[in-house]
Amino acid sequence: MAAATHSVTLDGLSGRPIEVEVDIGGGLPTTVLVGLADTMVNEARDRCRSAVSNSGTTWPDQRVTINLAPSTLPKTGSHYDLAIALAVFAAKSLVPADRLSGSVFLGELALDGRLRAIRGVLPATLAAAEAGYERVFVPEVNVPEAELVPGIDVVGVRSLRQAVALLTGEQQPDDPPVPPLDDTPSISWTSADRLAHLDLADISVAGVLPSDAPLLTRPPFLDPHHTASAVSIVGGGSRVIRPGALSLAHHGVLFLDEAPEFASNVLEALRQPLESGRVVVSRAAMTAAYPARFQLVLAANPCPCGLSSAVADQCRCTPLMRRRYADRLSGPIRDRIDIHRSLTSLSRPDVVSALGGARSTRDLAAVVLEARDRQGSRLRETPWRLNSEVPGVELRKSWPVSDQGRVLMDQQLRTNKLNARSADRILRLAWSVADLNGHDVPRGDDVESALSLRRGTALGGSLRDLVQVS
Repeated sequence: MAAATHSVTLDGLSGRPIEVEVDIGGGLPTTVLVGLADTMVNEARDRCRSAVSNSGTTWPDQRVTINLAPSTLPKTGSHYDLAIALAVFAAKSLVPADRLSGSVFLGELALDGRLRAIRGVLPATLAAAEAGYERVFVPEVNVPEAELVPGIDVVGVRSLRQAVALLTGEQQPDDPPVPPLDDTPSISWTSADRLAHLDLADISVAGVLPSDAPLLTRPPFLDPHHTASAVSIVGGGSRVIRPGALSLAHHGVLFLDEAPEFASNVLEALRQPLESGRVVVSRAAMTAAYPARFQLVLAANPCPCGLSSAVADQCRCTPLMRRRYADRLSGPIRDRIDIHRSLTSLSRPDVVSALGGARSTRDLAAVVLEARDRQGSRLRETPWRLNSEVPGVELRKSWPVSDQGRVLMDQQLRTNKLNARSADRILRLAWSVADLNGHDVPRGDDVESALSLRRGTALGGSLRDLVQVS
């Protein structure tokens, strides 16, 4: 007796359909699982045996062979449990085989047959829809995430018994709901009371992803400690490749405080993602690609003791010590940073004056929204959404700056103050400054402001009035 169901294996953020075959044949009672499965998948044999026994039938007292095809793809995770258990039911002729066709089954089984929440439901459901499947069965708590994919019916179930009842047309048992995952690391804040008190005038950033939320509703914000390993930042793992902070901060902010204290290999790993917007993690068994288009913010002291910028200069670091400390951020990394700003300690009267002139989030939000609208209108018929995504060659060809701005750029290039990469970054930044100032084309002062932002020198003109930098 043989039967088959379908599930999905995840390779990074992409998924591949998997056929779960179960054969019940003669021989000594044993259960064999094949198909390049890791330890977590192999443990499904014991979970499924107990879940099936506690869901209205017995585990076959014969040789049970479970095959996850194709066998060339590595299998990891606990989400194959539901597909395996239902294939056993079908092999015992307790579930009609035709009711299983066209459906994908995802879910981890508890020993009593309850269906626990799993990770990766969104890419798995997307892969199922792209492969032409009509339905996907997922744990009830994962339904909001699966329903984000159009063109496929999502069926939420609480237990194996409920799934069997749905497939056989019998009355569904009234099983209790299963709680969502409670070990998902939060990468931001969402508490309404906290958000209500945040303001740009206080220099604060936040947002939060609850474990049962289908998607981030605010840009993520990550601030790993400077002792973080390269794997935790870039992504990877010994058996299962998982995304790191670069990918978790996708379309958000990655803040590296005390940047020179990070390991050099961690900092150098930022180079490629800052250019391509993606991270490719390769291991002997598999390769995974994750999106990584984030806003990088680095903070560093001016010297090892951090006192050289104080009002009363108490720094005792030698010039060599300062140079070595600054050189921990290599030239290629510095070249990929668009805006450089130096902050100095303020006296008490300066602090009072700065707080009185600081613009609030509400004021700046309207300016930024208008700039985004101008940006969106200009790039509507293109594959790009933001100025930072437009290639330099397209900027120069389709959206050139004014003649005065071009003269300023040519002067910088002729004197070797800019290279080709930094010139493209200046052009993108000049367009953002122009959008904030309400200009249709970057003027000379917009380009000068972009150059000042990159050099870390004082701002002038309308941009200074906009942000009120003292």
